[in-house]
Amino acid sequence: MIGLALFATMAKEGVAQQNIQFTQYIFNSMSVNPGYTGYKEEWFGQLGLRSQWVGLEGAPQTGLLSLDGIVDPVGKRHGLGLQVIADRLGPQSATSAYANYAFRLRLNEEDTQRLSFGIGAGVTQYSLDGAVLDPIDGGDQAVPAGKISNWVPDVRFGVYYYNPKWYAGVSVMDLLSGDQSNNIFRWDNTTTDNIRRKRHMYFIGGALFGLGKGLDLRPSLLVKEDFKGPTSLDVNAMLIFGRRFWLGAGWRTGVTVFKREYNRVSGNSLSGRNSFSAITQIYLTNALRVGYSYDHIVSRLSSVQNGSHEITLGITFGPRADRVLSPRFF
Repeated sequence: MIGLALFATMAKEGVAQQNIQFTQYIFNSMSVNPGYTGYKEEWFGQLGLRSQWVGLEGAPQTGLLSLDGIVDPVGKRHGLGLQVIADRLGPQSATSAYANYAFRLRLNEEDTQRLSFGIGAGVTQYSLDGAVLDPIDGGDQAVPAGKISNWVPDVRFGVYYYNPKWYAGVSVMDLLSGDQSNNIFRWDNTTTDNIRRKRHMYFIGGALFGLGKGLDLRPSLLVKEDFKGPTSLDVNAMLIFGRRFWLGAGWRTGVTVFKREYNRVSGNSLSGRNSFSAITQIYLTNALRVGYSYDHIVSRLSSVQNGSHEITLGITFGPRADRVLSPRFF
């Protein structure tokens, strides 16, 4: 069974579940940095659905629902947000809920630059369904008899700076979920901690270049570091037509920045695993936007699956801030 194969792969000593990453984080970066909360200076809700490795049994399925905005439309100093994520991979699942707060420091008289400090606090329910697994030996104590679950609290921090031309941010995610001091499951004198997400650090950055009337270029990058495996690098570029239609592409790969334990394993080439993506977003109205992306994997896994699909739906609603001084391209 593919579910057992996936679980066995991740059950190796020292390996934990990777953090969820949406290709379309570029449209709403609160998922990777709580300091982004309230950036749009309007109340904004987004639904995201991701189906990864289509055609592969037990492949990851992820859903995200978020809402954020500012609570003081005049000063625009306080951002609040809520984020709910449900993720399933074979026999294991993780459902998270986070409340985010960002203090947005005004840096100039024109109010076109802000430095934001964000914090997120929440809880994740980790579950493992032993009934989905099909062990070779019946009664294997390494497999739970049924579904088990546990709750783990978590905290995340982020700093985010922006002006009309560029932005940058750094964040640390899963500070408590990544604590390996205690196992989250225990059954039949057996413990496992492999499905808990690992502590990650993110860096995001991007810019906006005007190419002519009604045409802009928005390059961006994301660096994800888990302190164990290869550093993950996302590079994206979007063309924006008339401020309403976005079209672009991205590249995701692992890069070797630090010498890690896996580097000493003969024949290991984790840093060469990568994917390419096509991304688009369109504003159906001034308040409603739809995004779609497709990821094509360039690795041995490409022969047994049909890529990854992701769709997002975003809506702006509620009272508007007194004025938004620059278009929200980031």
